[in-house]
Amino acid sequence: MKDYFFYTDEMTVGYDGKPLIKEICIRLQRGEILTLIGPNGAGKSTILKSITRQLKLLGGTVYLDRQSLMKMSGKEAAKRMSVVLTERIRPELMTCQEVVSTGRYPYTGTLGILSREDWEKVWEAMEMVHVTELRERDFSAVSDGQRQRILLARAICQEPELIIMDEPTSFLDIRHKLEFLTILKELVSQKHTAVILSLHELDLAQKISDHVICVQGEWIEKYGTPEEIFTEDYIRQLYGMTKGSYNAAFGCLEMESCKGEPEVFVIGGNGKGIPLYRRLQRQGIPFASGILHKNDVDYQVAKALASSVIGEEPFEAIREETFLEAAAALEKCPKVLCCLDNFGTINQKNRELWERAKILGTAAEEI
Repeated sequence: MKDYFFYTDEMTVGYDGKPLIKEICIRLQRGEILTLIGPNGAGKSTILKSITRQLKLLGGTVYLDRQSLMKMSGKEAAKRMSVVLTERIRPELMTCQEVVSTGRYPYTGTLGILSREDWEKVWEAMEMVHVTELRERDFSAVSDGQRQRILLARAICQEPELIIMDEPTSFLDIRHKLEFLTILKELVSQKHTAVILSLHELDLAQKISDHVICVQGEWIEKYGTPEEIFTEDYIRQLYGMTKGSYNAAFGCLEMESCKGEPEVFVIGGNGKGIPLYRRLQRQGIPFASGILHKNDVDYQVAKALASSVIGEEPFEAIREETFLEAAAALEKCPKVLCCLDNFGTINQKNRELWERAKILGTAAEEI
């Protein structure tokens, strides 16, 4: 294990002496991000709290740079590891800048007086997470998303080798989620900081993680790379999904398809059909779609939302048998919609489908 910067040896965690998850083995190098995913209540926060010594280990050991984390003094641990958890801290009468400055306390004397160098690190951290305009604001008066960025600034100015975060993006809007994760990647890349965090947003976990741990039951369910973890079948199994589906290509969830015989046939492709597929699903209208090449982005969404999809192999001209299958499906639908402005060389059969719909009188401009 000497090659790993952070690792656990058969760590067992739980409450009141009762094991919740046993024999947890985590391996992490400097400059890597490890993400915990899994259903609510599976034990992700328990693992993080046990690593950060907020909960007593029920078994095993946690090592940071070959040293037992549990044997470090509080001050030494605080210099090497920073923590951002979901519990909302409510400091009385502290400005945002003062909250960030507490990240420097492990480096100050008994009185906690910051030097000029300490303050520069505070300001640098606040600038890095784009909260300099909040310096003098009351911490208790800012939004949840702003608080989360303030707490990240506090963790950054602590200059840790390891950052532990529990659902850090939960209160952030889209813009600040992306900013937050970009800052995190910069830390990892530039300062070789190691990061362990939990996330509920699977699309973000898929994009940011070097390794992923799946938490479910008494043991770690699975440990691997994003490519190994984020597959449609496994995510469905991990979360016990009974409704809708997980799209591994897009890293997103899709609603269930509408039941019943298709009422609309959609001629799509090149991503242009996706908004219509979702609108039909929202309106509860079952539909068929085709002819879609199986490497087309439309095909991924149509598979989840359409009653039936007529597909063709990637990069191939549409075969006659595929066309006849699509034509038969089209003729059963009282309405046909086309999302395409033009038809490419290998897509001429879709033009023929649209012309057939016009002859049948089922071609429509809108739902």
